[in-house]
Amino acid sequence: MDFGQVQFGLDTFGDVTVDSAGERLPYDQVIRNVVDEAVLADELGVDFFGIGEHHRDDFAVTAPEVVLAAIASRTQRIHLGTAVTVLSSDDPVRVFEKFATLDAVSNGRAEIILGRGSFTESFPLFGFDLTDYERLFEEKIDLLSHLLKEDAVTWHGSIRPPLTNQQVYPKTASGSIRTWVGVGGSPESVVRAAHYEMPLVLAIIGGEPARFKPYVELYKRALEQMGHDTTLPIAVHSPGFVAATDEEAAELLWPHHKKMVDRIGAERGWPPTTRERFADEIATGAIHAGSPETVARKIASTVTALGIQRFDLKYSTGQLPHEHLMTAIELYGTQVIPRVRELLAEASIAQDAVDARS
Repeated sequence: MDFGQVQFGLDTFGDVTVDSAGERLPYDQVIRNVVDEAVLADELGVDFFGIGEHHRDDFAVTAPEVVLAAIASRTQRIHLGTAVTVLSSDDPVRVFEKFATLDAVSNGRAEIILGRGSFTESFPLFGFDLTDYERLFEEKIDLLSHLLKEDAVTWHGSIRPPLTNQQVYPKTASGSIRTWVGVGGSPESVVRAAHYEMPLVLAIIGGEPARFKPYVELYKRALEQMGHDTTLPIAVHSPGFVAATDEEAAELLWPHHKKMVDRIGAERGWPPTTRERFADEIATGAIHAGSPETVARKIASTVTALGIQRFDLKYSTGQLPHEHLMTAIELYGTQVIPRVRELLAEASIAQDAVDARS
Protein backbone atom coordinates (compact mmCIF):
# COMPACT_ATOMS: atom_id res chain seq x y z
CA MET A 1 0.00 0.00 0.00
CA ASP A 2 1.17 3.54 -0.76
CA PHE A 3 1.31 5.49 2.50
CA GLY A 4 2.81 8.59 0.90
CA GLN A 5 -0.48 10.51 0.87
CA VAL A 6 -1.53 9.87 4.48
CA GLN A 7 -2.67 13.05 6.22
CA PHE A 8 -2.49 14.01 9.87
CA GLY A 9 -4.98 16.01 11.87
CA LEU A 10 -5.79 17.20 15.37
CA ASP A 11 -9.15 17.13 17.14
CA THR A 12 -10.40 18.87 20.27
CA PHE A 13 -13.73 18.97 22.05
CA GLY A 14 -12.92 22.35 23.56
CA ASP A 15 -12.62 20.80 27.01
CA VAL A 16 -12.79 23.39 29.80
CA THR A 17 -9.22 23.47 31.10
CA VAL A 18 -7.45 24.74 34.20
CA ASP A 19 -4.62 27.24 34.50
CA SER A 20 -1.17 26.58 35.95
CA ALA A 21 -2.58 27.04 39.47
CA GLY A 22 -5.32 24.47 38.86
CA GLU A 23 -8.10 27.05 38.59
CA ARG A 24 -10.84 26.42 36.02
CA LEU A 25 -10.69 28.82 33.07
CA PRO A 26 -13.80 30.70 31.90
CA TYR A 27 -15.46 29.53 28.70
CA ASP A 28 -14.43 32.58 26.68
CA GLN A 29 -10.74 32.03 27.44
CA VAL A 30 -10.98 28.34 26.57
CA ILE A 31 -12.48 29.20 23.18
CA ARG A 32 -9.75 31.75 22.46
CA ASN A 33 -7.16 29.15 23.45
CA VAL A 34 -8.68 26.66 20.99
CA VAL A 35 -8.27 29.24 18.23
CA ASP A 36 -4.61 29.72 19.20
CA GLU A 37 -4.08 25.95 19.18
CA ALA A 38 -5.46 25.71 15.65
CA VAL A 39 -3.29 28.60 14.47
CA LEU A 40 -0.20 26.80 15.79
CA ALA A 41 -1.29 23.60 14.03
CA ASP A 42 -1.60 25.50 10.76
CA GLU A 43 1.86 27.04 11.19
CA LEU A 44 3.33 23.56 11.74
CA GLY A 45 1.76 22.09 8.59
CA VAL A 46 -0.87 19.88 10.22
CA ASP A 47 -3.46 18.88 7.60
CA PHE A 48 -6.74 19.08 9.53
CA PHE A 49 -8.19 20.63 12.67
CA GLY A 50 -11.50 19.36 14.04
CA ILE A 51 -13.68 20.74 16.83
CA GLY A 52 -16.41 18.78 18.58
CA GLU A 53 -19.91 19.95 19.45
CA HIS A 54 -21.16 19.50 23.00
CA HIS A 55 -23.82 21.11 25.16
CA ARG A 56 -22.63 20.51 28.72
CA ASP A 57 -20.56 22.33 31.32
CA ASP A 58 -17.25 20.51 30.82
CA PHE A 59 -16.93 21.58 27.15
CA ALA A 60 -16.81 25.18 25.92
CA VAL A 61 -17.77 24.76 22.25
CA THR A 62 -21.46 24.53 21.40
CA ALA A 63 -21.15 26.27 18.00
CA PRO A 64 -18.04 24.81 16.35
CA GLU A 65 -18.74 26.47 12.99
CA VAL A 66 -18.33 29.90 14.60
CA VAL A 67 -15.02 28.93 16.19
CA LEU A 68 -13.86 27.40 12.92
CA ALA A 69 -14.69 30.64 11.10
CA ALA A 70 -12.53 32.54 13.59
CA ILE A 71 -9.74 30.04 12.96
CA ALA A 72 -10.17 30.40 9.20
CA SER A 73 -9.48 34.12 9.46
CA ARG A 74 -6.09 33.45 11.10
CA THR A 75 -4.90 30.43 9.08
CA GLN A 76 -3.85 29.75 5.51
CA ARG A 77 -3.87 26.06 4.60
CA ILE A 78 -5.21 23.76 7.30
CA HIS A 79 -8.56 22.10 6.61
CA LEU A 80 -11.25 22.83 9.19
CA GLY A 81 -14.14 20.67 10.30
CA THR A 82 -16.25 19.29 13.10
CA ALA A 83 -15.60 16.30 15.29
CA VAL A 84 -18.56 15.81 15.06
CA THR A 85 -21.63 17.76 13.95
CA VAL A 86 -24.52 16.22 15.90
CA LEU A 87 -26.81 16.06 12.89
CA SER A 88 -29.69 14.35 14.72
CA SER A 89 -30.41 17.48 16.78
CA ASP A 90 -29.58 20.02 14.06
CA ASP A 91 -31.32 21.09 10.88
CA PRO A 92 -29.68 19.82 7.67
CA VAL A 93 -30.48 23.02 5.80
CA ARG A 94 -28.76 25.12 8.47
CA VAL A 95 -25.84 22.68 8.58
CA PHE A 96 -25.32 23.12 4.86
CA GLU A 97 -25.68 26.91 5.03
CA LYS A 98 -23.20 27.22 7.91
CA PHE A 99 -20.58 25.02 6.29
CA ALA A 100 -20.99 26.60 2.87
CA THR A 101 -20.33 29.93 4.60
CA LEU A 102 -17.31 28.47 6.41
CA ASP A 103 -16.09 27.13 3.08
CA ALA A 104 -16.27 30.65 1.66
CA VAL A 105 -14.40 32.39 4.49
CA SER A 106 -11.75 29.64 4.56
CA ASN A 107 -11.32 29.61 0.77
CA GLY A 108 -12.46 26.02 0.32
CA ARG A 109 -11.06 24.42 3.48
CA ALA A 110 -14.31 23.38 5.20
CA GLU A 111 -15.18 19.77 5.98
CA ILE A 112 -18.12 18.22 7.81
CA ILE A 113 -17.94 15.13 9.98
CA LEU A 114 -21.45 13.91 10.74
CA GLY A 115 -22.35 11.87 13.76
CA ARG A 116 -25.13 10.94 16.12
CA GLY A 117 -23.03 12.09 19.07
CA SER A 118 -21.97 10.12 22.13
CA PHE A 119 -23.62 12.71 24.40
CA THR A 120 -27.35 13.37 24.29
CA GLU A 121 -27.76 16.78 25.97
CA SER A 122 -28.58 18.43 22.64
CA PHE A 123 -31.78 16.38 22.20
CA PRO A 124 -33.85 17.86 25.05
CA LEU A 125 -32.14 21.24 24.56
CA PHE A 126 -33.50 21.53 21.02
CA GLY A 127 -36.78 19.71 21.64
CA PHE A 128 -36.03 16.26 20.21
CA ASP A 129 -37.16 12.95 21.65
CA LEU A 130 -34.42 10.39 22.30
CA THR A 131 -36.80 7.64 21.26
CA ASP A 132 -36.43 9.05 17.73
CA TYR A 133 -32.61 8.76 17.91
CA GLU A 134 -32.22 6.46 14.90
CA ARG A 135 -34.97 7.95 12.74
CA LEU A 136 -33.70 11.50 13.22
CA PHE A 137 -30.23 10.66 11.97
CA GLU A 138 -31.39 8.45 9.11
CA GLU A 139 -33.75 11.06 7.67
CA LYS A 140 -31.47 14.03 8.27
CA ILE A 141 -28.43 12.47 6.62
CA ASP A 142 -30.64 11.61 3.67
CA LEU A 143 -31.77 15.23 3.35
CA LEU A 144 -28.24 16.56 3.78
CA SER A 145 -26.99 14.20 1.07
CA HIS A 146 -29.39 15.93 -1.33
CA LEU A 147 -28.38 19.42 -0.17
CA LEU A 148 -24.69 18.64 -0.68
CA LYS A 149 -25.29 18.29 -4.42
CA GLU A 150 -25.94 22.07 -4.42
CA ASP A 151 -28.89 21.86 -6.79
CA ALA A 152 -32.63 22.20 -6.37
CA VAL A 153 -33.84 19.79 -3.68
CA THR A 154 -37.12 17.93 -3.56
CA TRP A 155 -37.39 15.81 -0.42
CA HIS A 156 -39.96 14.57 2.04
CA GLY A 157 -39.79 12.67 5.29
CA SER A 158 -41.47 12.43 8.69
CA ILE A 159 -39.28 14.76 10.76
CA ARG A 160 -39.86 18.13 9.06
CA PRO A 161 -41.90 19.76 6.29
CA PRO A 162 -40.94 18.67 2.75
CA LEU A 163 -38.84 20.66 0.32
CA THR A 164 -40.04 21.11 -3.25
CA ASN A 165 -37.55 22.25 -5.90
CA GLN A 166 -35.83 24.30 -3.20
CA GLN A 167 -32.46 25.99 -3.70
CA VAL A 168 -30.24 26.54 -0.66
CA TYR A 169 -27.50 29.17 -0.47
CA PRO A 170 -24.66 30.04 -0.56
CA LYS A 171 -23.22 27.74 -3.18
CA THR A 172 -19.57 26.78 -2.76
CA ALA A 173 -16.84 27.63 -5.23
CA SER A 174 -16.00 23.95 -5.82
CA GLY A 175 -19.59 22.74 -5.84
CA SER A 176 -19.08 20.33 -2.96
CA ILE A 177 -18.11 20.14 0.71
CA ARG A 178 -16.21 17.04 1.78
CA THR A 179 -18.54 15.32 4.24
CA TRP A 180 -17.52 12.36 6.38
CA VAL A 181 -19.53 10.06 8.63
CA GLY A 182 -18.12 9.42 12.09
CA VAL A 183 -18.66 5.88 13.38
CA GLY A 184 -18.03 4.55 16.86
CA GLY A 185 -18.35 0.84 16.12
CA SER A 186 -21.75 0.18 14.57
CA PRO A 187 -21.73 -1.93 11.38
CA GLU A 188 -25.00 -0.28 10.34
CA SER A 189 -23.34 3.13 10.52
CA VAL A 190 -20.43 1.89 8.39
CA VAL A 191 -22.85 0.65 5.71
CA ARG A 192 -24.79 3.92 5.90
CA ALA A 193 -21.60 5.89 5.15
CA ALA A 194 -20.99 3.66 2.14
CA HIS A 195 -24.60 4.05 0.99
CA TYR A 196 -24.24 7.84 0.84
CA GLU A 197 -20.74 7.52 -0.65
CA MET A 198 -19.23 9.55 2.17
CA PRO A 199 -15.72 9.03 3.58
CA LEU A 200 -15.55 7.20 6.91
CA VAL A 201 -14.08 8.31 10.25
CA LEU A 202 -13.58 5.54 12.80
CA ALA A 203 -13.66 6.87 16.37
CA ILE A 204 -11.32 4.49 18.17
CA ILE A 205 -11.43 5.53 21.82
CA GLY A 206 -10.84 2.19 23.52
CA GLY A 207 -9.18 -1.12 22.78
CA GLU A 208 -6.62 -2.16 20.20
CA PRO A 209 -6.95 -0.15 16.96
CA ALA A 210 -6.34 -3.23 14.79
CA ARG A 211 -9.64 -4.73 15.98
CA PHE A 212 -11.41 -2.15 13.79
CA LYS A 213 -10.05 -3.80 10.64
CA PRO A 214 -13.38 -5.62 10.00
CA TYR A 215 -15.10 -2.23 9.79
CA VAL A 216 -12.62 -1.07 7.17
CA GLU A 217 -13.24 -4.25 5.19
CA LEU A 218 -17.02 -3.90 5.58
CA TYR A 219 -16.90 -0.32 4.31
CA LYS A 220 -14.84 -1.28 1.25
CA ARG A 221 -17.05 -4.26 0.53
CA ALA A 222 -20.22 -2.18 0.85
CA LEU A 223 -18.85 0.50 -1.48
CA GLU A 224 -17.99 -2.14 -4.08
CA GLN A 225 -21.38 -3.86 -3.84
CA MET A 226 -23.16 -0.53 -4.21
CA GLY A 227 -21.10 0.43 -7.24
CA HIS A 228 -19.42 3.37 -5.48
CA ASP A 229 -15.84 4.60 -5.50
CA THR A 230 -13.83 2.14 -3.39
CA THR A 231 -10.93 4.59 -2.99
CA LEU A 232 -12.88 6.91 -0.67
CA PRO A 233 -10.66 7.81 2.28
CA ILE A 234 -10.92 6.41 5.78
CA ALA A 235 -9.74 8.33 8.83
CA VAL A 236 -9.18 7.40 12.46
CA HIS A 237 -9.90 9.65 15.43
CA SER A 238 -8.13 8.55 18.62
CA PRO A 239 -7.08 10.17 21.89
CA GLY A 240 -3.47 10.90 22.71
CA PHE A 241 -0.92 13.29 24.11
CA VAL A 242 2.72 14.08 23.33
CA ALA A 243 5.36 15.15 25.83
CA ALA A 244 9.14 14.99 25.98
CA THR A 245 9.20 11.50 27.50
CA ASP A 246 6.82 8.60 27.98
CA GLU A 247 6.89 9.13 31.75
CA GLU A 248 6.08 12.83 31.51
CA ALA A 249 3.22 12.22 29.10
CA ALA A 250 1.65 9.61 31.38
CA GLU A 251 2.06 11.69 34.54
CA LEU A 252 0.59 14.82 32.98
CA LEU A 253 -2.27 13.01 31.26
CA TRP A 254 -3.36 10.55 33.96
CA PRO A 255 -5.17 12.80 36.50
CA HIS A 256 -7.14 14.60 33.78
CA HIS A 257 -7.94 11.36 31.97
CA LYS A 258 -9.21 9.76 35.19
CA LYS A 259 -11.33 12.73 36.21
CA MET A 260 -12.95 12.91 32.76
CA VAL A 261 -13.52 9.17 32.35
CA ASP A 262 -14.85 8.75 35.88
CA ARG A 263 -17.30 11.64 35.50
CA ILE A 264 -18.69 10.21 32.26
CA GLY A 265 -18.61 6.73 33.77
CA ALA A 266 -20.67 7.83 36.75
CA GLU A 267 -23.29 9.20 34.35
CA ARG A 268 -23.37 5.99 32.33
CA GLY A 269 -22.91 3.34 35.00
CA TRP A 270 -19.26 2.46 34.34
CA PRO A 271 -16.86 1.59 37.17
CA PRO A 272 -14.03 4.05 37.95
CA THR A 273 -11.00 3.64 35.73
CA THR A 274 -7.64 2.51 37.09
CA ARG A 275 -4.02 3.40 36.48
CA GLU A 276 -3.46 -0.14 35.20
CA ARG A 277 -6.19 0.19 32.61
CA PHE A 278 -4.82 3.57 31.60
CA ALA A 279 -1.34 2.05 31.15
CA ASP A 280 -2.80 -0.80 29.07
CA GLU A 281 -4.60 1.66 26.78
CA ILE A 282 -1.31 3.47 26.18
CA ALA A 283 0.62 0.24 25.65
CA THR A 284 -1.78 -1.63 23.37
CA GLY A 285 -5.07 0.27 23.25
CA ALA A 286 -6.46 3.43 21.75
CA ILE A 287 -4.47 6.09 23.63
CA HIS A 288 -1.58 7.33 21.47
CA ALA A 289 0.43 8.96 24.26
CA GLY A 290 4.11 9.26 25.09
CA SER A 291 7.29 10.72 23.68
CA PRO A 292 7.38 11.77 20.01
CA GLU A 293 9.02 8.48 19.07
CA THR A 294 6.50 6.37 21.00
CA VAL A 295 3.51 8.24 19.59
CA ALA A 296 4.91 8.15 16.06
CA ARG A 297 5.43 4.39 16.22
CA LYS A 298 1.93 3.80 17.53
CA ILE A 299 0.33 6.04 14.90
CA ALA A 300 2.33 4.29 12.17
CA SER A 301 1.14 0.95 13.53
CA THR A 302 -2.50 2.13 13.46
CA VAL A 303 -2.16 3.48 9.93
CA THR A 304 -0.56 0.31 8.56
CA ALA A 305 -2.90 -2.07 10.42
CA LEU A 306 -6.01 -0.38 9.09
CA GLY A 307 -4.78 1.04 5.77
CA ILE A 308 -6.23 4.47 6.54
CA GLN A 309 -5.66 7.77 4.74
CA ARG A 310 -5.81 10.17 7.72
CA PHE A 311 -5.06 10.00 11.41
CA ASP A 312 -6.60 12.62 13.73
CA LEU A 313 -5.14 12.83 17.24
CA LYS A 314 -7.61 14.06 19.87
CA TYR A 315 -4.97 15.99 21.76
CA SER A 316 -7.16 17.52 24.49
CA THR A 317 -8.28 15.51 27.52
CA GLY A 318 -10.38 16.94 30.29
CA GLN A 319 -8.81 19.86 32.12
CA LEU A 320 -5.27 19.34 30.78
CA PRO A 321 -3.90 22.92 30.67
CA HIS A 322 -3.55 24.92 27.48
CA GLU A 323 0.22 25.26 27.89
CA HIS A 324 0.65 21.47 27.81
CA LEU A 325 -1.67 21.24 24.80
CA MET A 326 0.42 23.78 22.91
CA THR A 327 3.57 21.79 23.68
CA ALA A 328 1.87 18.60 22.50
CA ILE A 329 0.83 20.29 19.23
CA GLU A 330 4.37 21.59 18.72
CA LEU A 331 5.85 18.11 19.20
CA TYR A 332 3.17 16.53 17.02
CA GLY A 333 3.86 18.88 14.13
CA THR A 334 7.65 19.08 14.35
CA GLN A 335 8.60 15.56 15.45
CA VAL A 336 5.73 13.06 15.40
CA ILE A 337 4.39 13.65 11.88
CA PRO A 338 7.82 13.63 10.18
CA ARG A 339 8.76 10.48 12.08
CA VAL A 340 5.50 8.74 11.16
CA ARG A 341 6.18 9.53 7.50
CA GLU A 342 9.63 7.94 7.82
CA LEU A 343 8.17 4.82 9.41
CA LEU A 344 5.45 4.54 6.78
CA ALA A 345 8.02 4.91 4.00
CA GLU A 346 10.06 2.10 5.55
CA ALA A 347 6.94 -0.08 5.81
CA SER A 348 6.07 0.61 2.18
CA ILE A 349 9.57 -0.35 1.01
CA ALA A 350 9.46 -3.54 3.07
CA GLN A 351 6.06 -4.46 1.65
CA ASP A 352 7.27 -3.81 -1.91
CA ALA A 353 10.18 -6.19 -1.27
CA VAL A 354 7.79 -8.88 -0.02
CA ASP A 355 5.55 -8.39 -3.04
CA ALA A 356 8.51 -8.63 -5.40
CA ARG A 357 9.49 -12.02 -3.96
CA SER A 358 6.00 -13.44 -4.10
